[in-house]
Amino acid sequence: MGTTQQQPPSDLGPQPEGSGLGVGASAPAASTTSTAPEVRSDMSGAPSGASPGATPAGRRTRQLSLGSASGIVPLARDFTRQALYDWGWLPAATADRRAAAEDVLLVVSELVTNACLHAEGPEELRVSLDSKVLRLEVEDRGTGQPAPRNPHQAGRPGGHGMFIVQRLCLDWGVVRSDGMPGKTVWAELAAPA
Repeated sequence: MGTTQQQPPSDLGPQPEGSGLGVGASAPAASTTSTAPEVRSDMSGAPSGASPGATPAGRRTRQLSLGSASGIVPLARDFTRQALYDWGWLPAATADRRAAAEDVLLVVSELVTNACLHAEGPEELRVSLDSKVLRLEVEDRGTGQPAPRNPHQAGRPGGHGMFIVQRLCLDWGVVRSDGMPGKTVWAELAAPA
């Protein structure tokens, strides 16, 4: 298990729930440049259409546009860490809860890194939570199919991302949109008890 340092929430995450942002509203950008990512939060549980990011009832969702952002992997981790703070996963009261949060941050790093290296870059990160499952989705422009390197070679550099995702997650997969380029790679992790 990694030793991710717990850090206080940063300015990169969405506004805390109940802050007056409506469903689908964007938080104010931290910068006036065009590279500032767009942040959206949905707490209604209402379906958002037939997209892979459709929200079942009772699920809280945060979305971060990554298409033109710089420093994408740390940005995705900070955004996800902020959601974990807002949803009560952090600060962790027990070692099991801390390990669950570290696993989420590691998986989001691996999914976003894979999109950067193998899929023409990530477009959007979605983090959603219901009472039992946290779901991460990374939408990208790539046509390839992610898969764990088989056989996994622990001492060899590179090729560990999807192996890590497979080991830490309850399930993961790929959704492609008909008639559109790219895909959404998703992974689900158990919410801590």
